[in-house]
Amino acid sequence: MHLRLYRGIDDVTSPSEITNQTLPSSSDMSEEKLLGQFIPLHYHYNMLQDMDRVCAFRDAIALTVKPGMHVLELGSGTGILSSFAARLGARVTSVERNPALVKASEEFLALNGLQDRVQVIHADALAYLPTTPVDVVICEMLHVALAREKQVDVIASFKRRYQRTVDKKLPRFLPEASVLLVQPVEHNFDFEGFWAPIPMFHAPLAQQPRTTELADLAIYSNIDYATPFQGRFDWSGQFTMKQSGHFNALRFITQNIVTIDEKTNQPVLWPNQCLIMPIAETCEVIAGQTREISLNYQAGQSLEALSAGIRIMRRPQANAA
Repeated sequence: MHLRLYRGIDDVTSPSEITNQTLPSSSDMSEEKLLGQFIPLHYHYNMLQDMDRVCAFRDAIALTVKPGMHVLELGSGTGILSSFAARLGARVTSVERNPALVKASEEFLALNGLQDRVQVIHADALAYLPTTPVDVVICEMLHVALAREKQVDVIASFKRRYQRTVDKKLPRFLPEASVLLVQPVEHNFDFEGFWAPIPMFHAPLAQQPRTTELADLAIYSNIDYATPFQGRFDWSGQFTMKQSGHFNALRFITQNIVTIDEKTNQPVLWPNQCLIMPIAETCEVIAGQTREISLNYQAGQSLEALSAGIRIMRRPQANAA
């Protein structure tokens, strides 16, 4: 069973202006940056095999893109999402920062007979700006909890610069929104007798053999990419435990609304993998007790920064059972 969809829109401000437009080489970039906007080629090969991701974007692009449109993909990787738009008759500009992926995407697009419909540009998506108006922007730099990758920064920077110099009317963005959720859990970090509480990922399915849900999911942010949004998550909420157990981790869930089918009013969804993040200290909880959890981190930061921004109020509230 796939996790439930949550909706809602925050109306907040944009991140600060992006000023550095230099393209550093991979040799002088840290691992965090490499796994931010400069994801290595073999990661993209794995993405091609993720049918949930591929099919969700294929279906959303089919609902959104019309012949003759100008489609811009920011952070285009192997070019598969650009290829979907090109096959529908769009003129596609495909922007990629990693030179190995620029070469690979050009080769793959040529193999598919699309080299004349897609222009591949080697540029930083944070700094690139088209010279003519765009109808649709595809940007999939998405990591669970919007950590590590640069989705928020790239889209905020693009919107600000595009409206200032190209067109006041913004294009449509795919995905259209991301919904961020968190949940207290008990997770089994035992690996054949070796206890290692480490960040872990699992498929976006609610039931997992290693994970016990202790309380319901809570939304801590909703981002509509067409409206103003912030790049910092500063949130706190109270959770009432549904069952007793050992609270030793938080589960982060990110549900992406790629688009809405206007005929059926049904969303095209793509959930990221879920993230299990261990907390600093395990605490025993009893059903009916409450715990206050706060989060404070910047979109695009490392998992270590996400972990450092977690605070748990372990003392039961006065009204707890």
